[in-house]
Amino acid sequence: MTQTTPPLWLQGREAVIAAAAPEDWRHEAPDYHLSHTVMPGERSTDHAPDSLEAVVESIVQVFEMEVSHKHDPQTWVSMVGEHFRTRVNGGEWADSAALTEKGTYNVLIGDSVFYPKQSFDSSHDTFHGAFPNGFYWEVLEVLSPPPLVTFKWRHWGTFAGAYEGHEPNGKRIEMFGVSVAKVDDDLKLLEVEHFYDPNAFLGQLTGGCPVTGHGAGGASAPASDS
Repeated sequence: MTQTTPPLWLQGREAVIAAAAPEDWRHEAPDYHLSHTVMPGERSTDHAPDSLEAVVESIVQVFEMEVSHKHDPQTWVSMVGEHFRTRVNGGEWADSAALTEKGTYNVLIGDSVFYPKQSFDSSHDTFHGAFPNGFYWEVLEVLSPPPLVTFKWRHWGTFAGAYEGHEPNGKRIEMFGVSVAKVDDDLKLLEVEHFYDPNAFLGQLTGGCPVTGHGAGGASAPASDS
């Protein structure tokens, strides 16, 4: 029996990177070697290659790579560009153009007392600096199948570099959330809603209280955004 090759966006992040043209990148093709060497020993799940969890995880990895590193939404293969939109915690919707103009961290974190808004590049530099050994993401469980995929996830890394003037403590930082993704018949993303507490995550980097917005020493944390 002849096996049909899956479409590019379902072949995984490395395949999409290999198929991209040099001019597609904001700077250069991203390097995910830490995801191959470090992440397997730190993840809490081990999905079968053809499981729904593995497929969802791969699609989201491709999506994250494209919005972070490809400057033109027309080259994004993981979504239906003219229809795609995303939002966090029921807030304002952002389309693909907003992601490229405002920056992914600014959109996906939103307003937070622990995160001052920055440019696209500087925001990525901020978090890459805080997590120099990688900031990983995994699907924990898929709760509903396509076309409306609901899934739980975990994001984690070691706080080994400074964040906004706060020195690292070498501890593992984790955050958990739930996302709901609407996909088309080809499993391309149409919209994604994320539900998580960004202050609980960022407060771990600043020693702050995610409820009051106060730092560990009691001083009010600076106004922020991303």
